[in-house]
Amino acid sequence: MEFVQDSIPMVSVAAAAAALYARASSSVLRPGFPRLVALLPLFPFLVAAPLAFTSSAIIRATVAFFLAWLCAFKLALLAAGRGPLDPALPVLTFLFTALLPVKLRERRGGAGAAASTKASKPDLSLVSCAVKAAVIAVILRLYQFNNQLHLYVRLAMYGVHIYCFLDLFFPCIALAVGALGMETEPQFDRPYLASSLRDFWGRRWNLMVSAILRPSVYDPVRARAGNPAGVLATFLVSGLMHEGMVYYLSLRRPNGGMSAFFLLHGVCCVAEGWCARRWTARGLPSPPQAVATLLVVLFVAATSFWLFFPPLCKDGVEEKLLEEWAAVAAFFLDAGKKITCHGQRGN
Repeated sequence: MEFVQDSIPMVSVAAAAAALYARASSSVLRPGFPRLVALLPLFPFLVAAPLAFTSSAIIRATVAFFLAWLCAFKLALLAAGRGPLDPALPVLTFLFTALLPVKLRERRGGAGAAASTKASKPDLSLVSCAVKAAVIAVILRLYQFNNQLHLYVRLAMYGVHIYCFLDLFFPCIALAVGALGMETEPQFDRPYLASSLRDFWGRRWNLMVSAILRPSVYDPVRARAGNPAGVLATFLVSGLMHEGMVYYLSLRRPNGGMSAFFLLHGVCCVAEGWCARRWTARGLPSPPQAVATLLVVLFVAATSFWLFFPPLCKDGVEEKLLEEWAAVAAFFLDAGKKITCHGQRGN
């Protein structure tokens, strides 16, 4: 683990230097080919940087998500003069936007609206984070009995774990960014309440990815080939990037399961939109919210069990991840015991 600890500052400094170079070069070069040529040398670094974390698959995949996926797409958009990055942004804002999965929120409304938001949302966020932390703690405890659990129970736990971890991790990043006076948009919006697949992927799940894929893939393809082609292209690119995340986790060649999963969901989103338009045109009532949500949850779960999770449960990846999460649980348990002992001594 010493190499991992040494790699975090090394990669952080190198990534920050790359982002500063991108800002400086973009400020003197116009969008298009000149800016793209200047930024091209950064892409191999972004792809290779996560591989510095040889000891931890979780850290390696997290850094890959930040740099090899999101940052690379943001820089590609910057080369075209689009996306969230702008060389006119303050240095710190540019760094946070480039290197972290955050989308800055435009400040709206007066002081009263801001005060109301600050007064009402933190409590809800704290409760939500506390619940997710408790769920993760329970799941980490249940992992000790993983061999005795049915396969579908294990996969369901992995799905809940992924959601709770991401929806706990991203707000922590947002909190750090907020401490510097910047507001960020939420990354999740209760995906378990989605009323359709389009609602799930477009408005509720991992919204930072949606915000990046929309201008980089969906909008250009839709402008040339129509909405269905834009949707399918977006899901295809998302699937390919998830294949990359599987590689960073396992350091083995992916088998295409992630691409199949996202292409299937892309096709279903297109079909769902077509059916919804025909349904509305005939004046038929929409299905009850509870029924629609249940169908979405069941479909996402079933297709995840079939296509999404198998690549994460082969070639020793599952065992490696469980081992790392067990180490995380042991760390926090040991820290809790030390805090308790210190408190007892103080009394």
